[in-house]
Amino acid sequence: MTSLDKPNDQQREGADARSATEAALFEAFGGVRGMVETTLPGLVFVALYTVKRDIHLAAIAALSLSVLLVAVRLLRKDTLKHAFSGVFGVAVGAVFAMMSGDAKNFHLPGMIYTFGLSLGYIVSAIAGYPLIGLILGPVFKENLSWRTRNPGRKVAYIKASWAWGLILLAKSAVLFPLYWWGDATQLGWVRMALGIPPMLLSVYLTWIFLSKAPPPIDVFAEMEAEEAAERAAKAQGSGGAVVGAHTDGPLGGIVTGERSHDSSPPR
Repeated sequence: MTSLDKPNDQQREGADARSATEAALFEAFGGVRGMVETTLPGLVFVALYTVKRDIHLAAIAALSLSVLLVAVRLLRKDTLKHAFSGVFGVAVGAVFAMMSGDAKNFHLPGMIYTFGLSLGYIVSAIAGYPLIGLILGPVFKENLSWRTRNPGRKVAYIKASWAWGLILLAKSAVLFPLYWWGDATQLGWVRMALGIPPMLLSVYLTWIFLSKAPPPIDVFAEMEAEEAAERAAKAQGSGGAVVGAHTDGPLGGIVTGERSHDSSPPR
């Protein structure tokens, strides 16, 4: 390999690592489709309530759409993790709105969840157990190895958790005043506008931090290698015992680590 080839190889390795990080992030957070499926039922609720001013109609339509999206995933045999979380959020919001008679309460459970999640990110980063690391560790097959064996990666997870926490906290700082002093239509449209962009910004910053961090330690591959080594050691041990067994003359004999007795007839 020439000196000109080395930078190209390093660039390819860096590009591969960034691509793997991007794919893992989209897998963990549902990708563009997951974001759309999470936002679309809320958008239907806001649009119908803005036009009809009927809480029950808007809530039932939003919940029906959310269930339909889950059914489509079932038919296509796709992952249901993000779809079910979306149905649960829409269902709770719909119940809150219909029972209270206030359309603003459709958004309240999601707002409380967002605020609690922002605090979780910040507190976990301060404590040294960044929530992003706990979420993405299994995705990258590193589990918690980043805490003790990969300090550069731990720093990246802490930075990413701070980013998520502050972005979601800023989102809450915009929405809660609207919940208290604004009307349902204003709150709904602002919440829809603040749905996907903060998520994309958080994912992008996480990608930036992780792409500059050391690569993850694949603990699953390490465990498989250890198990393979143990199996090989056991196979060698059992193979040695088999090699030590042999016949000596017509009566046969077995060597067990001691010198075998001479089976020839006495003179």
